[in-house]
Amino acid sequence: MSAAGQYRDELIATAKKIATPGRGILAADESTGTIGKRLEAIKLENNENNRRAYRQLLFTAPGDWQNYISGVILYEETLGQSTEDGKPFVKVLQERGVVPGIKVDKGTANIPGTNDETFTQGLDGLTERCKKYYQQGARFSKWRAVLKIDTATGCPTEAAIHANAYGLAAYGAISQSCGLVPIIEPEILCDGPHDLATCARITEKVLSVVFKALHDYHICFEGMLLKPNMVLSGTTCSVKATPEEIALATVTALQRTVPPAVPSINFLSGGQGEEEATINLNAMNKLPNRPWSVSFSYGRALQASVIKTWAGLPENVPKAQQVFLDRARANGLANLGKYTGDAATDLANASLFEKDYKY
Repeated sequence: MSAAGQYRDELIATAKKIATPGRGILAADESTGTIGKRLEAIKLENNENNRRAYRQLLFTAPGDWQNYISGVILYEETLGQSTEDGKPFVKVLQERGVVPGIKVDKGTANIPGTNDETFTQGLDGLTERCKKYYQQGARFSKWRAVLKIDTATGCPTEAAIHANAYGLAAYGAISQSCGLVPIIEPEILCDGPHDLATCARITEKVLSVVFKALHDYHICFEGMLLKPNMVLSGTTCSVKATPEEIALATVTALQRTVPPAVPSINFLSGGQGEEEATINLNAMNKLPNRPWSVSFSYGRALQASVIKTWAGLPENVPKAQQVFLDRARANGLANLGKYTGDAATDLANASLFEKDYKY
């Protein structure tokens, strides 16, 4: 028995395509509110035309960015949008050999009786929505679960871990049954003073529970992707780990929990600076014994410099598109363990951390 059903072969082929060596995922699925904050920072109104113009800047960028990006996660609005000359964004991506994906969760809500821990909403009506997204051209999906570390209050609690693990599994089963490769995203926030060892221990625990839940829900591991956090020391920890320490702690946690059948692990950036996220990914790909592709699914860490360079001005579009190409190439090389730091800039080195980050 498998949740994949009739779509099993297609799901496996899609996941394999996204896991192509030297390529990763662009997360362009910011909600209307979140992209509005980005536009506000460059003094642009948060309206549909400006949101469309920015996504068009990314998707129509000249050059070979598709050699480094295999999939793009879209927001529901963006999935139905077109370029200014009328070509659907889905078709623009498909023509470049890039797989369109879709964010399907409905955000988080607090779990009563906890220290503001959350679970993710969106299972109601998910089957119908996934079927519609498949018809619109999406071939993979994403669902974000959020956990936090607070050793003083015992977070993450067993209740929060299990609620989010089984929510991810239920979503994953529905997604596969509708022909969409599910990205399973159990994010452990890096907020707080915890050290690297604490994050490693909790990451292992969370991933163990998540994969037990996925097994219970008969997920086809070959037809899914994992989008976890890197193992990082907390943002206010006095001891900052090196890229090599982060890489070893992260890969060790994955080796202990993630089945080799999973084709690709595509990390979220989690508020790391653009260059920081690339360097840490590169360090992981220099380590042995990685049965899965170790790649990226970055939002802010692929776009922060781009939107600042654009600044909403038409004359800045070519320059912003070149920045996007540079960051995509840097991360594609990092997936191969071949990044040398040549894309580092002042903007790329800036911190992107946002406390208690919400999409």
